[in-house]
Amino acid sequence: MTVETIDLRPGHTISRVIRGGWQLAGDHGPVDRAQAIRDMEAFVDAGLFTFDCADIYTGVEEMIGEFIADLRARRGASVADRVCVHTKLVPDLTRLAELRPDEVKAIVDRSLQRLQIDQLDLVQFFWWDLSLGNAVESLAVLKDLQQQGKIRTLGTTNWDRQKMQPFVDAGFDLASAQVQYSVLDRRPQNGLTEWAAQNDMQLICYGTLAGGFLTEKWLGEPDPGFEFENRSLIKYRLIIDEFGDWDHFQTLLRALKAIGDKHRVSPSAVATRWVLDQSHVAAAIVGARYARHLPQTLQTFGFKLMPDDYAIIQAVLDKANGPNGDVYSLEGDRTSRHGRIMKYNLNTNPNDSVHGSHG
Repeated sequence: MTVETIDLRPGHTISRVIRGGWQLAGDHGPVDRAQAIRDMEAFVDAGLFTFDCADIYTGVEEMIGEFIADLRARRGASVADRVCVHTKLVPDLTRLAELRPDEVKAIVDRSLQRLQIDQLDLVQFFWWDLSLGNAVESLAVLKDLQQQGKIRTLGTTNWDRQKMQPFVDAGFDLASAQVQYSVLDRRPQNGLTEWAAQNDMQLICYGTLAGGFLTEKWLGEPDPGFEFENRSLIKYRLIIDEFGDWDHFQTLLRALKAIGDKHRVSPSAVATRWVLDQSHVAAAIVGARYARHLPQTLQTFGFKLMPDDYAIIQAVLDKANGPNGDVYSLEGDRTSRHGRIMKYNLNTNPNDSVHGSHG
């Protein structure tokens, strides 16, 4: 079994399954910080050397930075330098109208300091509301920092083609778009994948396992409703509701389980493989607090979905209600049930945060 890799740009190679970091942030349930940091080494040694984080994932850049520093001290720079870190730059909604170039630079410098590295492999840009401020100017700051060597590659997150087109027209080289994409949520197929192919851009997909809902754990379970302490579960339970009722979701889980049993892999491996096989997908992000599910994740690379497998899945998808519309259209409406659970101001005072505050 060999972990697949792909190039986003020449010299920027990533593992096709990326170790996600959102679940390590503060409001997704308790995290054993020391154990989570220790377990990161198992992912790298297994070939999953690419890590996803963000400036607004509280404490996560620091955790990865501690891991990289420890790895460098124990096993040398050659091993530590294998770790590929993708982060995001997400200025606060309340700052967009007046955001200054020095604030953008400060956010990047803070990420570099937290991660204890000299170059960010990928910075994925997001702007909550393009009617506010000057997003093009801020992305131009990132381009300057890229030319200075602080950033290797630029991408975006949570934008569909209509929002990215002006930046492409302005001459920015955007290598990737990180979007929500799973067997439950196929909105990227509504025009984005074709546009990405035309613009030399690849998709990096999150929500691959819908916060854990697309695992055997939920097979046969009664409908839990929408009340969860874990915000990730609320988010993806809402996506299931767009997909169909709980019974139809169970039909999908049973299909994934049957295909998994046939190939002797987990339903989650089937769900991940399905995403990786979609047009113009570079990688799938699989969130993990620890390494205990790593063997199941690695199963993704040990089998191939056959035409009859796709037919079984497609028969279920053909009866789904949604989600409909463009990527992030539901979540981007701040008044919707999807938008109301978002947190829009987690990047406060980047200049101060460079000196130690988490913002």
